[in-house]
Amino acid sequence: MIDVRLVRDDPERVKAALARRGVAPEDVDAVARLDAEHRGALARQETLRARVKALSREVGEARRAGDADRAAELADESRRVGEEEKAAAQEVDGLAADLRALLLATPNLPADDAPDGAGPEDNVALRRWWPGQDDGAPEPVAAGHQRVPHWEVGSALGILDMPRGARLAGSMFPLYRGDGSRLVRALTSLALSRHADAYEEIRPPTLVLTDTMVSTGHLPKFADEAYHIERDDLWAIPTSEVPLTSMHRGEILEEADLPVRLTAVSQCFRREAGAAGRETRGLLRVHEFEKVELFAYATPAQAPSLHADILARAEGLLRELGLPYRVVDLCTGDLGASAARTFDLEVYAPGSDQWLEVSSVSWFRDYQARRANVRFRPADGGPPVLVNTLNGSALAWSRVWAALVEWGRQPDGTVRLPDALSPWLGPEPTIGPR
Repeated sequence: MIDVRLVRDDPERVKAALARRGVAPEDVDAVARLDAEHRGALARQETLRARVKALSREVGEARRAGDADRAAELADESRRVGEEEKAAAQEVDGLAADLRALLLATPNLPADDAPDGAGPEDNVALRRWWPGQDDGAPEPVAAGHQRVPHWEVGSALGILDMPRGARLAGSMFPLYRGDGSRLVRALTSLALSRHADAYEEIRPPTLVLTDTMVSTGHLPKFADEAYHIERDDLWAIPTSEVPLTSMHRGEILEEADLPVRLTAVSQCFRREAGAAGRETRGLLRVHEFEKVELFAYATPAQAPSLHADILARAEGLLRELGLPYRVVDLCTGDLGASAARTFDLEVYAPGSDQWLEVSSVSWFRDYQARRANVRFRPADGGPPVLVNTLNGSALAWSRVWAALVEWGRQPDGTVRLPDALSPWLGPEPTIGPR
């Protein structure tokens, strides 16, 4: 959540910032108005509580003085004021709940350097990379045999079985087979090995509590896109960012222990939208996929370098895999609700003839930490301060798998995979017909 004190102290700044995201000034006014009502009700409650305490003292004094009539009169007044205080407390709780609901629905303030824009069409492509670029090689042009979509390649080689996945779980649930399954496992092993130098590996739960989903901003906004197990009131995680953000929920960390860097591999579950067609063929949009996540708690001063580090690690993996990609700076109209700044990595897949998002690297400032109440104690003293949180995929495998299979397809129909995967797939890893 944003800090309500910003709305209280500098509403025009908040309006200007959120207007870049399409939030109407009236929505900020509604927060300010409800905050004022809540503070006014809280003041009334505290006044009534103080009056009840004062009356209690006066009752005792009257009884000690032997003035039974005065004591009875004061006791009646104390009960009446006590009932008013209870009613005021209920009003305060109701207003606090309404204010929290408004704040939960209010997006983060975008970073000043995030580009302005209304939607994906206004995102800014910052740079591209392709194999051999540093040596002056031109951007590769896919050959005809590489322009076969991965769902056809996967079916022909017996490594991707979407019909059986649909038979088991419904459409958009993939089933990998043989070398296709081993490829996912190899990609995960590669990523975890590359992050082990600085990021602690975590194996979090796949099902989490509602509060855990709220902490990242996935609830209440994206409830319709999540899988909810009503019987147990648990949610299937859309990304391991969700449990990692709440690992230290309600805790105070020491500044000397920051940054805390974590990595996790998990299954991810999302109700991806889209009608049946080319946009949802194969692995382009799936309800379940595997992803390696990078996450960090940091001080505000540490956050920019960590944002750059997570992005560099995601790019480094794509370079090892030899996949042409571009870095996209998301505009304010396309930022996730919780993010202040996001860079997406998109890989070009020649068979699908699309740029596919394979990583989203975001800096949330203290927006998530305020929801999760994760703070740190400054080394030079003073009250605890909210941490900054950052995360990024390094990487999400379904679309990486698709791009590798399409770029790696050989004229004879086999698929040559990158040498970086040799430790897990053997020398000169190649997928042939089963």
